[in-house]
Amino acid sequence: MRAMTAPTDGTARRLAILGGGQMGGAILARALASGLYAPADVTVSDADAGARLRLERDHGVRTLFDAAAAADGASCILVAVKPQVLALVGSDLRGHLAPGQVVLSIAAGIEIDTIRQALGHDEIVRAMPNTPAQVGQGVTAWCATAAVSRASRDEVRDLLGAVGTELEVDSERYLDMVTAVSGSGPAWAMLVIEAMIDAGVNLGLRRDWAYELVLQTFAGSVALARETGRHPADLRNSVTTPGGTTAAGLAAMERAGARAALADGIEAAYRRAVELGAAARKASGNATQ
Repeated sequence: MRAMTAPTDGTARRLAILGGGQMGGAILARALASGLYAPADVTVSDADAGARLRLERDHGVRTLFDAAAAADGASCILVAVKPQVLALVGSDLRGHLAPGQVVLSIAAGIEIDTIRQALGHDEIVRAMPNTPAQVGQGVTAWCATAAVSRASRDEVRDLLGAVGTELEVDSERYLDMVTAVSGSGPAWAMLVIEAMIDAGVNLGLRRDWAYELVLQTFAGSVALARETGRHPADLRNSVTTPGGTTAAGLAAMERAGARAALADGIEAAYRRAVELGAAARKASGNATQ
């Protein structure tokens, strides 16, 4: 984990999380575990009373139904609601945000201009995390408006770094691409893992054996690529003996279109992210008319 940075403007950091579901809850847990915030410095807003009780019990944070009340006094406001709910949250927050408060949105496909119009606020960060954030192994790309201060950028960087790797990109146009590659990426990885486990069972392996073999193969392959810095094609070739078992398997996969199917899936996810952004723009425009 990267070293945390202290606020540069002398203000205390306080976190509001709007939406305590899977991703909001994961970021909360890691932010507390890392020592980035104390429970007393965090307020969570959620419409579900059961979720609020669970968050209070498990993490000792204050919870509220009202989003505007939760955001009051926070230095960073994490918007972790579904894209379809963002307009409602925006109407709750509009007129209640002050200069120096940064809004960090992880709503998939929702563009910064849409968020800015919904909130009437310029200090916006849009980010795309993924589900391995739940175990501190996520990767999150993010982009900030020019209005976001250095202190707020540092706070966002620390918060996202608490759940894995964070990557600031210099243009928002990359974020829909990130959504398709890494935001949805755990689903692609799990599909391949699931298929390999099932294939092993079909060959005659016990399922628990196949599970362990496949998961460690993926973990080891990632570690090998990381530590050697070699290109994946080079590492793949190093396992592929001419005329051998791996060559036969790869040839069958290529004939079946495995590589093309994966590329098509990622492109479809990208198109859907763009569609969601366009729909949100239209809805925001209608709401402000």
